[in-house]
Amino acid sequence: MNYNPKSLKAEEFIHDGEIKQTLAYAEENKNNMELIRRILDKARPQKTENGYHCEGLTHREASVLLACEDASVVEEICAIAEEIKQAFYGNRIVLFAPLYLSNYCVNGCVYCPYHLKNKHIARKKLTQDEVRAEVIALQDQGHKRLAIEAGEDPVHNPIEYILECINTIYSVHHKNGDIRRVNVNIAATTVENYRKLKDAGIGTYILFQETYHKETYLQLHPTGPKHDYAYHTEAMDRAMEGGIDDVGLGVLFGLELYKYELAGLLMHAEHLEAVHGVGPHTISVPRVKKADDIDPDVFDNGISDEIFAKIVAIIRLAVPYTGIIISTRESEELRTKVLRLGVSQVSGGSRTSVGGYAGYDSDERPHDTEQFDVSDQRSLDEVVCWLMENGHIPSFCTACYRLGRTGDRFMSLCKTGQIINCCHPNALMTLSEYLQDYASARTKQVGLELVEKELERIEKDSVRQIAKENIEAIKRSDRRDFRF
Repeated sequence: MNYNPKSLKAEEFIHDGEIKQTLAYAEENKNNMELIRRILDKARPQKTENGYHCEGLTHREASVLLACEDASVVEEICAIAEEIKQAFYGNRIVLFAPLYLSNYCVNGCVYCPYHLKNKHIARKKLTQDEVRAEVIALQDQGHKRLAIEAGEDPVHNPIEYILECINTIYSVHHKNGDIRRVNVNIAATTVENYRKLKDAGIGTYILFQETYHKETYLQLHPTGPKHDYAYHTEAMDRAMEGGIDDVGLGVLFGLELYKYELAGLLMHAEHLEAVHGVGPHTISVPRVKKADDIDPDVFDNGISDEIFAKIVAIIRLAVPYTGIIISTRESEELRTKVLRLGVSQVSGGSRTSVGGYAGYDSDERPHDTEQFDVSDQRSLDEVVCWLMENGHIPSFCTACYRLGRTGDRFMSLCKTGQIINCCHPNALMTLSEYLQDYASARTKQVGLELVEKELERIEKDSVRQIAKENIEAIKRSDRRDFRF
């Protein structure tokens, strides 16, 4: 069996032999400064007539950088990552929240408290009325974008239940609030079910691989349908066959050696590009965290904050146009550090419990059905203010998804740098909605000053003028949802 990125077989596009050869090559060349210099030069964003162009890196090139421990090289990796982030995403940070629908699960994943044998955790599945209440609570925070989560259980959580929940979420119009994009993080499924999700109007389909090392994967998933490594790993191809053109990858760092995982993750991205002409819309970088019945210290492949930050930066160099997501699993301190290294989406005011929002104040947090401990427990308002005080624009924009700028259409705009002509004003207009409808006095003051300053950075006079007029309309009326 040979390595073939165009193959539709998991063990050919995630080829164990190729990964091991890659890691050996990286180890041999980790001090080869001539090679490393060529790799860094290749990674730099190049100014073009229309914007910027980035070549990206292969999994082998990225692995060489990961293996290199020279402090000056690591510093340069981070500097280039910041350049790329600014070139394609600017200072915008998209905000979202997870919404847990059900923790019933038939799998035996040893790192997740939802595993079937866990008798300590309370099992819960939201009714449609409870979904509606959760959505209202999230809208009252100011959220516009959700990522729905559910365990794999064909009896309690069939695809029909997921579709009904999506319909309920989109149907809730509370005060000036709407959920405008629902991303879906559920178990690998069939092409037919992916078509149903597409027809329901989902945004991105997200599925974490957990680990690309097959032997480890089988040990960590001893029972249940998720035990099937190939079916799980090939899910994104079925999703794209079903019409979903925005997919999100991710590994759970700490389950396997991080160098192996990064190579596998980038090979998966290369596979999607080779077969479908478009890479992943997002890459998530979660780490194993403490939870009911789960002790992260049991897994001996944990990584330090320094290595974690380096991985984020290298992902940005390797796949420059892909959104990178970091959740509230990580602390405020670490999130501050990696934002400048390439992260483009963060969660805020998050609860990882089923039914964790409705009926609870911002400082209350139910723990009985939590999937993992949340490190960053700040409210959405605090996160928004923090982002702005650190020079970022919090964005609640969902325009690309709703205007059909997805898949290769989004990537073509992003790769030429043209997406900034839409995203920058859209970010300011959706931020203005948040400031008007939900922000505390302090956050509103900081935000109004930021919006005023950032409006002047819009290069096109016509776009700047329209954005200003729309923001004035937001301030003076209940008109909402302006977008380019």
